[in-house]
Amino acid sequence: MTEETKTATHFGEDVFGEEAINTYLSKETAKKLQATIREGKPLDPSIAGEVAHGIRHWAMDRGATHYTHWFLPMTGSTAEKHDSFLELKDGEPIMQFSGKNLIVGEPDASSFPSGGIRSTFEARGYTAWDPTSPAFIKRHSNGATLCIPTAFCAYTGESLDKKTPLLRSMQALDRSLKRLMKLFGRDEAHTACTLGAEQEYFLVDREYWKKRPDLVLTGRTLFGAPSAKGQQLEDHYFGTIPDRVLSFMNDVERDLWKLGIPAKTRHNEVAPAQFELAPQFEELNLASDHNMLVMDTLRTVAERHGFKCLLHEKPYAGVNGSGKHNNWSVAYGGRNLLDPGRNPHENAVFLTMLCAVIEAVDRHADLLRASVAGAGNDHRLGANEAPPAVISIYVGDQLAEVLDALAGTPGTAPHAPGTLKIGVDTLPAIPKDATDRNRTSPFAFTGNKFEFRAPGSSVCCSGPMTVLNTIVAEAVDRLADELEASGAAGRARPGEHTAAFHEALQKILQDSLNAHRRVVFNGNGYEAGWMKEAARRGLPNAPDTPAALAALTRPENAALFEKYGVMTTRELESRHEIFLEEYAKKVRIEGACARDIARERVLPAVRADYLETARALTAAAQAGVGQGTAALRETLAELGDGYDALKGGITALETALGADDEAAILSAMTALRRTVDALERQVADARWPLPKYGDMLFLY
Repeated sequence: MTEETKTATHFGEDVFGEEAINTYLSKETAKKLQATIREGKPLDPSIAGEVAHGIRHWAMDRGATHYTHWFLPMTGSTAEKHDSFLELKDGEPIMQFSGKNLIVGEPDASSFPSGGIRSTFEARGYTAWDPTSPAFIKRHSNGATLCIPTAFCAYTGESLDKKTPLLRSMQALDRSLKRLMKLFGRDEAHTACTLGAEQEYFLVDREYWKKRPDLVLTGRTLFGAPSAKGQQLEDHYFGTIPDRVLSFMNDVERDLWKLGIPAKTRHNEVAPAQFELAPQFEELNLASDHNMLVMDTLRTVAERHGFKCLLHEKPYAGVNGSGKHNNWSVAYGGRNLLDPGRNPHENAVFLTMLCAVIEAVDRHADLLRASVAGAGNDHRLGANEAPPAVISIYVGDQLAEVLDALAGTPGTAPHAPGTLKIGVDTLPAIPKDATDRNRTSPFAFTGNKFEFRAPGSSVCCSGPMTVLNTIVAEAVDRLADELEASGAAGRARPGEHTAAFHEALQKILQDSLNAHRRVVFNGNGYEAGWMKEAARRGLPNAPDTPAALAALTRPENAALFEKYGVMTTRELESRHEIFLEEYAKKVRIEGACARDIARERVLPAVRADYLETARALTAAAQAGVGQGTAALRETLAELGDGYDALKGGITALETALGADDEAAILSAMTALRRTVDALERQVADARWPLPKYGDMLFLY
């Protein structure tokens, strides 16, 4: 058997997918389960027992002895509580797994972040099986566990996780698109949101990691002077992958393929020791779950290779941080609605969706910004490798001209299409790759999808995608309202609409574009002038997490989520409280860690270097040697000034930590870092207590 054949054979072998369903379930039960998975039909509860029996047999055949309801609490990571299949019946051990075990679990809800939905003394919570995301086997060094993807809610029924709002938002968008597509004469079909999440990460040698308390406790270096060579030459990007790293990547991909995760692309990223893994597109809910497994697999496999995988958005100052580009699209009846298509009618549907997305992003840029807010991403957004915090849309020059024509303001380029008439032959076929790529844009159209580039590398995809689905559903509904009110939408089949329909549609899209075109920006988001231009356009700018999260407290945003059944006001308020508290805790942990490193490691090293220099100066004087004493005095003065500044910086940070002001902590940390990084260049290398950037960033 060739290696190629082996790979194909092993793909998905640890997933209770179609092959396992057909093998371990009866034909009728398999058919009902597949209808739920593929078409979103309600689960038939009568099949739960047989499905549970089949899954247990399959899992035990794969070596599993335990099962867990695997879920996504508001911690931003995954959670699992293992139970064995072992039960006693009349004193005799049997292996059993019931339909109830499959469908519902009861973890402690009070110990997870709830934002006030649960109190400490109110512990009951429930996990509910999500059959649209298949069960899988999670392997460890001496065994295996059956993992059942689930939603997590409180005793009150309110969501305590990141999966439930995502599933609700997918349903909301499905309802809105069914309504709009009916007006275009399309038969009712299944809506499939798709996602491809590009995962960036850093690797660092585990021995260096163990000597950096800041990396251990916070995931990023709180101190560190730039290496003489960083990413200036851009020679790491797409360069030859070091053998040690390639071995790690091979093992990552093998583990992911067994889990049915279609890891497709791997390469060196821009910064030294930075890499990227990209999968093929999958349906949104599954893709989100799979990305959580990707992050978990990266961390687990890194340990086996003597690495630590850093998923923090900015583990090193002065070099690129890590993002997670969310490539989102939506299909209806198997046809991608963001593909321009090859004929005028398909273009009309495409342009309607394009206008809906533009309107959605302009109306709710604040919510998109809030969805990517976090302490780590604050260090990345707006830097030289990430888009700015101001949300804008890139569509490319050709689509910009099409939008100009649609809005009644034809462009001046020679190939501008002129005044656009939807549904007639004057509309040119738009190539599939109708745009260049713009890495400075937070939200860019890239041919047949939108790439949301603002999410950070550690974020769960569910949050940003929940917001995107919901705001697009609202925009789609508003356009459908306008079409219905025009009276021009008939019952014609696709391509048979009347001239009145096309005229009405054109007027509706034209009005939408003229109202929301301000969010479209095709230029360089890094240019200083863009911030001034964005302000002139009235685009919101939330520079940090507390400012961004304020969007979750606005009544109009709560009303939006309530209207579409995605989150109640209380659920939204809970997330504001959880995310704000998480931000404050992370900043305080970083502040305390920086204080401790500076006081317990750096301060003694500087003092020792200072005293050694002082002794050398004294010895020279006693020996009557004048040569070199001027340099020794200068070094001593520099070390003394640095020592004083260091002591003062530690005191200032200590004071800031005692106040209720995260901004003050960050300011004190920044000042202390400047002092420590300057001292790193002055203190003898052998005495410096932390591995340096030059050590950690280059893997051989």
